[in-house]
Amino acid sequence: MTAIVGIVHKKRVHLGADSAGIAGLQIAVRADRKVFRNGPYVLGFTSSFRMGQLLRYAFQPPHPTGDLHAFMVTTWADAVRACLKEGGWARKDSEQEQAGTFLVGIQGRLFVVCDDYQVGEHADGYAAVGCGDDVALGALHATARLGLSPRERLTAALAAADHHSAGVTGPYSYASTPKP
Repeated sequence: MTAIVGIVHKKRVHLGADSAGIAGLQIAVRADRKVFRNGPYVLGFTSSFRMGQLLRYAFQPPHPTGDLHAFMVTTWADAVRACLKEGGWARKDSEQEQAGTFLVGIQGRLFVVCDDYQVGEHADGYAAVGCGDDVALGALHATARLGLSPRERLTAALAAADHHSAGVTGPYSYASTPKP
């Protein structure tokens, strides 16, 4: 289900998302967006609309302090875990907690949060998650040096995933971190 794409451009993080809601072989075009701002953060989710709703409306993200990567891996990830657990969405399997996958942008950096709460940061300055991620990553790579605007690059990546993945459909939505 879905394609969430993100890029870092001029100290801001820009995200784009499709609108597909998938259940088996059914697809619904959802009106609720998969990308949004929550305070100084921008987030884009896949995996579950319930998880995304909790991240958007219930999650009170802590203010970043110190080394940003260390903060995201510890303080921030713990706050997300607590929110999802409180909201009844977090899962536990063989004593390991699991959630979903999403992108997070803050302070000009883009992070990928995996379903085991592992926080990664790609050196390329772009990332994608969801069933259309491989195609979207190819489009982001191909457009990296073309001088396109962030919105044009995100749209190209989403359109490529839309064209080649049955789990991705428009319309597309966008969100960015605040200007520094």
